[in-house]
This record gives sequence, structure tokens and C-alpha cells, in this order.
Amino acid sequence: MKKTQYFLIGLTFFTVNVFAQLKAVQYKDAAQVLNGMTIQPSKASAQKPGILVLPAWKGIDAHAKATAEKLSQLGYHTFVADIYGEGNYPQTTADAAKMSGFYKKNTNLYQKRIELALEQLIQSGANPDNIAVIGFCFGGTGALEAARKNLKVKGVVSFHGGLGRDIALPITPINAKILACHGADDPFVSKEEIAGFQQEMRDAKADWEMVYYANAVHSFTDIDAGNDNSKGAAYNEKAAKRSFEHMQLFLNEVLNK
Repeated sequence: MKKTQYFLIGLTFFTVNVFAQLKAVQYKDAAQVLNGMTIQPSKASAQKPGILVLPAWKGIDAHAKATAEKLSQLGYHTFVADIYGEGNYPQTTADAAKMSGFYKKNTNLYQKRIELALEQLIQSGANPDNIAVIGFCFGGTGALEAARKNLKVKGVVSFHGGLGRDIALPITPINAKILACHGADDPFVSKEEIAGFQQEMRDAKADWEMVYYANAVHSFTDIDAGNDNSKGAAYNEKAAKRSFEHMQLFLNEVLNK
């Protein structure tokens, strides 16, 4: 009897450990192959909340993967989007600047890639009526674009993301709730861009909040960004922890668990 009990306990642990692993998912935008990653929640929920993670400008990196794993442990179906597609992954910062710049200028294409990734998140088991989008740097810009496009999401979180919008497009009402987590000393986002974003939120009648983190520059959530603020991008442990906690509070409000 004891042997049977031990076997069942061991099988349970094995199943949980295998269940909560990041898995590669291949999908397409027309002929372009995209390579995302999915992970199931560590604990099942009838509400099946889902979160789409949009990576920084170099594509799916260690930080995006680690975040997906944390979200899985918190009970979320999670999918990490591939924006660039197979054969287009940046190898240098110059490549990343060029590639991300293209999608920032062509927001309709960026929004389409986000929408395709949302479809994959839903296919993985997430409730289509219970989804949020989060993103880092370039991905933070994408999270805001998901809100501007009024994709079917309940909330978006931008971590040290670009805040500018395509001024050729009209400002329209935004349905998703918005949290912008911003480094108080980020040199890559001007005061004018911040002021423009905040005015956009007011004009769009959005439910939004913006949190500033002292002594934090760009990429403050990414441990691989180093710790030299003079470079303009650096990890800040305190800001990273606080912003993750602010995200959790936000998700607890906008998603049903």
C-alpha cells in the first residue's frame, strides 16, 4: 500500500514538473515562420487567466523566459511572442535598433504579430475573455499598441517601454486598463514623450496609471543589463522587485483567477 502511495505522489510531482515547462511553439504570419514559447500554469484554474509576454528588442531572451516561468507559478497560462520571425533575429544592438524601429513605425504590422501570438495563447488553454499583455522595452511599446488597437485584452503592462504613438493615427477610446512602469531616470524617453503619452491616455479616456522608480534607467528589470546607470540601461533590483509587485496587484484587479 505504501509503495503505491509513494508511486502516486512521485507521479504527481513528475507530472507537475513536466507540465510547467516552457515549450517551443511554431506558428505563422502568412509565409513567415514564428517561434514562440508557451507554459502552462502550475495550478489549474476554472477562470484560465492568460498573459502574453512581449520581449525586448533582441527578441525572446532569458528575461522573457524567466518572466513566463514566474507567471506560470502564479497560475497564468503564458505565451512568449516572437515578433521578428525565423531568419530575422537581431545579432547586434544595431540590428535590434533597426528591427524594432521598423515595427515602431509600422504599428499595424506590430499589432498583427501581437494578435497572432494572442491566438496561440488562447490555443494553449487561456480564456479569451481573461487575458492581459505585458512587455519589456520594445515589448512595452507593443503592450501599449495592443491597447491602442483595442485587441481583446483586459489590461496591459509596459515595463520601461517607449511611450510614443503614431501621430498620423487619431486617438480613439482605449478599453484595456493600462499600467506603465517607468524608470525615473530613463534617458531614452523624453519629457515630451511622457507628457504626450499622458495626454493621450486622458484623450482616450483610458483607465491608466504610471509608476516611476527612483534611480532607475532603461531596462531596469533585466539582470543582464548590468548595473552602470551611466550607460542609460541598467538593472535595478529594487525597481525590478517593486514593478513586479505592482504588476501583480494590477493583474489581480483586471483578471479573474
